[in-house]
Amino acid sequence: MSVPNVVVHRDADVLAKAVAARIITRLVDVQSARGSASLVLTGGTVGIATLAAIAETPARDAVDWRKLDIWWGDERFLPSGDKERNETGAREALLDHVDLDPERVHVMRGPDSGMTAEESADAYAQELRKAARPEDHGPVPSFDVMLLGMGPDSHVASLFPGNPAVYDTRPVVAVHGSPKPPPVRISMTFPTLQASREVWVVAAGEEKAGAVRLALSEDSGRMQVPAAGARGRQRTLFLLDRASAAKIPPGLGRIASP
Repeated sequence: MSVPNVVVHRDADVLAKAVAARIITRLVDVQSARGSASLVLTGGTVGIATLAAIAETPARDAVDWRKLDIWWGDERFLPSGDKERNETGAREALLDHVDLDPERVHVMRGPDSGMTAEESADAYAQELRKAARPEDHGPVPSFDVMLLGMGPDSHVASLFPGNPAVYDTRPVVAVHGSPKPPPVRISMTFPTLQASREVWVVAAGEEKAGAVRLALSEDSGRMQVPAAGARGRQRTLFLLDRASAAKIPPGLGRIASP
């Protein structure tokens, strides 16, 4: 696993725009090299603001959206179209405004599909398995970018401190008893997150500062500090605003904007 690099931006608005620019650059580079790319989305305020920033910039046209696979790191187990679903926010912010191949938008199914949460998780794991290539050396693709938000409790995706999901090694699991509503969710697990080539943890706000410090500490375990397990194979970035970076050791963060 890679060692995290930290980049600190002035505020949440600048952070979202900077992450948007990074995503576009990364996708263009990958598509130039391999023809297609993969991106795993997250929800949350900054995650959705980042997608909206992509939609608003003319640079988005540099991406070949038809040759992009879209995945989600987690989803709230709610019916399609529910405003609390990560998918709904992503579609409104970006996905409905670009020319995606519908077959390459991989949605975690909700209860309106007739599936239980466990069946939805299993179905997503099967979809990941079908997309994996021999060079991925495992049951899931090596995603080009895995975007992750982080909660004040240090949760990433829907992997909450001490929840049974943090111990699970299946690619995707149903999460019950989430301390943050709704209580039932679908989430990728650590082995799937860590199969990504690059993992970018995006966080803003002073309420995240303690969790950021713990996530970057070599002494933290991922079972109690899930963000400490958010690491990519080739690169890990913690993309922060000043407020969320307030408690990290001096010198660790690279200031990116005045």
